[in-house]
Amino acid sequence: MSLLQRVTSFEHLVPERGRSPTGSQSPRDRKLSFSPLPGSWAPAEAQQGDQAIGAFEVPKSKRILQVTAAVVYCLFSAGIVFGYAAIKPVLVNENVYRNLCTKKELEEGVRTCYDQEIHLNLMFTVAAVGTNVAALPIGAILDTLGPQVCGIIGSFLLSIGALLFAFAWQLPFDGFIPGYLFLALGGPFVFISSFQLSNTFPKHSGLILALLTGAFDSSSAVFLVYRIIYQWTNGSFWPKKFFLVYLVVPALILIVQIFLMPKSSYKTVGELVKVVEETDSNGYDDQVDEQTALLRAERRQHRESVVSEITDLLGSKSGGKQIKQEERKNAISGVWGAMHGKTVTQQIFSPWFVLITLFTVIQMTRINFFVATIRPQYEHLLSSYDKAVEINTFFDVALPLGGILSIPFIGLVLDNTSTLFVLSALVSIATTIGVLGCLPYDWAAYANICLFVLYRPFYYTAVSDYSAKVFGFRTFGTVYGLIICLAGLFNFIQSGLDALLHKVFGGNPVPVNLILLGSALVVGAALCAFVGVRAYQIKREGLEAEAEYAREVVMPGAQSPERL
Repeated sequence: MSLLQRVTSFEHLVPERGRSPTGSQSPRDRKLSFSPLPGSWAPAEAQQGDQAIGAFEVPKSKRILQVTAAVVYCLFSAGIVFGYAAIKPVLVNENVYRNLCTKKELEEGVRTCYDQEIHLNLMFTVAAVGTNVAALPIGAILDTLGPQVCGIIGSFLLSIGALLFAFAWQLPFDGFIPGYLFLALGGPFVFISSFQLSNTFPKHSGLILALLTGAFDSSSAVFLVYRIIYQWTNGSFWPKKFFLVYLVVPALILIVQIFLMPKSSYKTVGELVKVVEETDSNGYDDQVDEQTALLRAERRQHRESVVSEITDLLGSKSGGKQIKQEERKNAISGVWGAMHGKTVTQQIFSPWFVLITLFTVIQMTRINFFVATIRPQYEHLLSSYDKAVEINTFFDVALPLGGILSIPFIGLVLDNTSTLFVLSALVSIATTIGVLGCLPYDWAAYANICLFVLYRPFYYTAVSDYSAKVFGFRTFGTVYGLIICLAGLFNFIQSGLDALLHKVFGGNPVPVNLILLGSALVVGAALCAFVGVRAYQIKREGLEAEAEYAREVVMPGAQSPERL
């Protein structure tokens, strides 16, 4: 997923490393762009056709309703395709792709034949790739057309996906793969366009983002709930009925987008601070007639009202508390600003980008491969189909739950530890998960799943946090979008891993898991080593710069050295 789990409503208000703030546009005029298209930092008003609106201009009750609605519809649409492990048994039971099995496999009564398994997993692979690649067009559409248009597009994509899946059994072509793909594409359009709602209440932006992220993680439980209903009804509530009922979700999203959600994004903290500054600086001419005096009084009252409402939103006129918090986080990171001010080309060809992209490619492939093959993996490792089913069920429940439970801890780790520590933790936990995934024991299986469901949101969030701190918000859409896009495209190698698992290794997942473990460990170690060295160099360069530009301060009443 993730696309962008670590996006906040507060843009940095300090100059980039190595760039002078003088003679340049005020950082407060700059805004985090989701567009992958490189370009200059333009004022927020120029980013969209409709000017951004201030939260103080919208009634509080309406803003609360907007946030509530977004959390609810994200819960039912943002990342439902990642509940693949839950819906796969239903599709197998409904004989999806069973026609691809050979006569020999059918006579042997195998639960899933090779071609059936490959096509079912390919359905999830294409959806996972589509979700990540979609970050590129979604960013541009959001920045140019606004969140409302994004949400409407998402509702139509979800509708198309549900219809294709519902009637896939009657269609003259394979409707399952494109249907699942459209469901995957609709989710990010709805989810990413909701990020700007964190600016409805700037003092509580972190909580709002946590709720949206929690809704995304929990949405994978939609298919789990459906599978439970399917089993309870003995299969009578089959997929066609479910997906026709599911059309209610995109219909409600469309209604909410048209009648409730804003056409343009809410103003960020920096933009609100600028409004206060401009309001405070407004002056008047020297006319003193009665009409002018009344106008002055009216304008003053309006000005004071605006300042009061913005101050209530931010907690202060200048947003100083937020600025200090961000500066503290930057200092703790150790690598903040490492590539700020560089061109997109320089950033993409730097080791900072190459290493994190390679690590992301491997880890995303490992994550999606595990989600798609958890049941056959543990069926082989534990030599028991029933135990594999129990573990699969535990995973289906733990996946959304783990995402929710990890949210507050992820924020604490990223805000209070260095980037090197975060990357080292990612590599260490990934290695532990890889080792547990090779052990043929029940306790190892459950421990593996517990670590996996906590690691997955931590990993996605850490990558976006790394991108923002190292490359900066000016090129965030381009750089982060490219990382996720490349990682998504490389997920097509999952089909090759499926072939290795079933054809070459006879269903034994250990060799494949060891290959993925080894490659992740090598790349991860290289990434940590590089970041560690550069963090030390950046700290040293900072100390040298401070010493170089330090000036002697003469105490009051003391003589300067020249007079001694």
